[in-house]
This record gives sequence, structure tokens and C-alpha cells, in this order.
Amino acid sequence: MTDSNTIHANTETAAKKKSKPALWPVVKSILAAGIGVQSNKNRERDFEEGSPLAFIIGGVIFTILFILTVAMVVGFVLSKN
Repeated sequence: MTDSNTIHANTETAAKKKSKPALWPVVKSILAAGIGVQSNKNRERDFEEGSPLAFIIGGVIFTILFILTVAMVVGFVLSKN
């Protein structure tokens, strides 16, 4: 026999997993992970609730922007000599 509370809890869990995370939490998670300060709690939340595609695309964009920023800073510093 299944308990109605168990069914309700399973339904809520399934609904949480199917919902897409908002843009801002995804961006915050990508930035935190990119600089190495992501908390274990947030990392677990991202793996449980987040869409892998959103994090992959965000990570690629972050990496490209990071590389471009470093290249521009290096170019600026070297041009001053």
C-alpha cells in the first residue's frame, strides 16, 4: 500500500526535476564554478535540477569570454612597453 504523503512527495520531486532553472542561478553557478568557489550544496543542486545543456553552453561562453579578456589584458599591457 502506498501512502498519500509518499505519492505527494514523489510528485513534488518529479516536478522540481522537470522545471528549468532560471537564467540568473545558472549564470551564478557557472561563474562560481569557473573561478573555483562553487559550494558543494549548489553543485549538487545543479546536477539534480539543472539542464546539462544550459551548463555546457554557459561554460563554453564563459570560457571564450575569459580567454578573450585575458588576451585583451595581455595585449594592453604589452602595448604599453
